[in-house]
Amino acid sequence: MDAGAWSAVGARRELDSAGVPPGLRPAYLRSRTLNAEHGRTYFLATRLLPPDRRPAVHALYGFARWVDDIVDELGEDSAALRAERLDLLEERLSLALKSGTSEHPVLAALVDTVERHQVDPVLFEDFLASMRMDLTVTSYTTRAELEGYIHGSAAVIGLQLLPVLGTVGPPVEARAAAAALGVAFQLTNFLRDVGEDLDRGRVYLPADELAAFGVDRERLLWCRARGRADGPVRRALADQVARTRAHYRAAEPGIALLAPESRPCVRTAAVLYAEILDHVVASGYDVFGRRIAVPVSRRLAVAARAAGVVLVSRAVRGCLTSGIRG
Repeated sequence: MDAGAWSAVGARRELDSAGVPPGLRPAYLRSRTLNAEHGRTYFLATRLLPPDRRPAVHALYGFARWVDDIVDELGEDSAALRAERLDLLEERLSLALKSGTSEHPVLAALVDTVERHQVDPVLFEDFLASMRMDLTVTSYTTRAELEGYIHGSAAVIGLQLLPVLGTVGPPVEARAAAAALGVAFQLTNFLRDVGEDLDRGRVYLPADELAAFGVDRERLLWCRARGRADGPVRRALADQVARTRAHYRAAEPGIALLAPESRPCVRTAAVLYAEILDHVVASGYDVFGRRIAVPVSRRLAVAARAAGVVLVSRAVRGCLTSGIRG
């Protein structure tokens, strides 16, 4: 059986486990494809979840990816046209949430996920609000300003996923940790994508923190043109890496508050995303000439170890369940 056939079998197993009705299966498959094609680390980590939880994660990712593509399309589309597209999407989302259905596959899967897992619809409003900022805001003077954007672009993603993953600890603590991990992932992306963001006219690193190292937008653009960082920029990026690591530390205790079957997935995603920072540092902060990523071999190795934990855990639970029933 080839890779495509195996993938199809896996997808059917997930949809069967989640009890997705036939009419919604193409919608969920569309979101699953978006996740597999564009979110490699997330998709790999998702494979560690119980099959019945994966479709919901794919649906949430698919919606976020759709919005992101509208905002970041680089053709001749003006900001005004992109804003119109976001307006239309938001209107369609509102109608879909009210009616419980949609003709658009990504929205159909999303609405079903929201209803199944009781995801707060306000989180999608916050997400869209931050995405609108990308159409007009090109820099952030302070971290406080950036945090306003990151709440909607990243923290809410963790909060959307939390009902799907399940929790065993205090809800308030679990929500805080989920938001912190979403922020950590976003800040990691900002560091890795400095060059690409400059090409879009954006800088997501607080201007006042960069200025402390003698760095401004013009210096970043100069480094982008050269394809490498200079001394002041390396020092400024090292400071940003240290700040981002603090968010991973804040989020780490929250993994224990998740449902046991969800922990390997989230821990794997956290480990692999944090290692992007390691590669940024090891490269000499070479974020201007190439896109830094964790090697595929390393991603597979981390996932394989986590998969071993998952298999043992499921086997133990199976034995315990059998013993109770016996």
